[in-house]
Amino acid sequence: MRRAPQVGRRILVTGAAGFIGSHTVEAFLERGDHVLGLDNFDPYYDESRKRANVAELQARPESGRLLLVEGDVRDDKLLRRLYSEWRPEVIVHLAAVAGVRASIEQPQLYFDVNVNGTLAVLEAAREFSVPHVVLASTSSVYGNSVRLPFVEDDSADRPLNPYAASKRAAEMLGHSYHHLYGIHFTALRFFTVYGPRNRPDMMAYKVLDSIFTGKELPLYEAGQMYRDWTYVSDTVAGVVAAADHRVGFEVINLGRGEPVLLLDFVRRIEELAGRRARFVSRPKLGSDASATHADIGKARQLLGYAPKVSFPEGVTRFWHWYQKQRTGVYHRTRKSA
Repeated sequence: MRRAPQVGRRILVTGAAGFIGSHTVEAFLERGDHVLGLDNFDPYYDESRKRANVAELQARPESGRLLLVEGDVRDDKLLRRLYSEWRPEVIVHLAAVAGVRASIEQPQLYFDVNVNGTLAVLEAAREFSVPHVVLASTSSVYGNSVRLPFVEDDSADRPLNPYAASKRAAEMLGHSYHHLYGIHFTALRFFTVYGPRNRPDMMAYKVLDSIFTGKELPLYEAGQMYRDWTYVSDTVAGVVAAADHRVGFEVINLGRGEPVLLLDFVRRIEELAGRRARFVSRPKLGSDASATHADIGKARQLLGYAPKVSFPEGVTRFWHWYQKQRTGVYHRTRKSA
């Protein structure tokens, strides 16, 4: 039987200023929790985007229950101080260096942040008796699995890139700390998340940028790759549910469970925008999976997870958000065309 959510708790969220992190903080604040957010504003993309996310959080009426600290999850002394002063009841560890393709160029950085950072979070949790850690993992750990949909008991031992390998290593670290110290550890494998505040390096955002700016954008495999597009509010609902339920050690998929062809995603955005993106055809990269498809039965059973936002609705919401952000640019582009 699932336990009822406990609101008003002290929750530490790492990566709190990012795309999914800022939405997660928002969700906890809305229901009455106290949130300690940690982020180092890594320059992987323009940090002003994260600063804008934080400004939105701080403008909320619940912001009195949010404390944001600028710092790195690899900083052992900082973590010990925060754990000692804050005494979090659960840690939602979203901080990571993201991006499949960039990890090929900087594998050392990806393992340092994603593995050593997770180790630092777990060590401090052990030292200060934090009973529960939730990790943001990725569907990329499945590699090019031929079994669809992806099920959590797949071996996931054939990663296609260093990013996926670093996340799989972080999952296994979690098992070690659960086995040795009894820490509840839930690894959530995110599928293709999109929506407001999307990172600029992600395909969904790049398509809109190409439409608005006219920049060329590579379209791999002519868009003939399936992705389990999951709207950010559904992913965040799964994260919050995982923070509410201590289930020992578990790996759980968080997707929509309904993969959509990349080309169909692109065409839907183009229809909403009323104009086309500028694509350049490219062959599929070796670091990319041909398809992702989440089996979400385990998430439904253990977390009560039930994605609500359909593909058409999600893309429409995303389009309206982007249009609002870029309206001035859009009008100037059209006038100059």
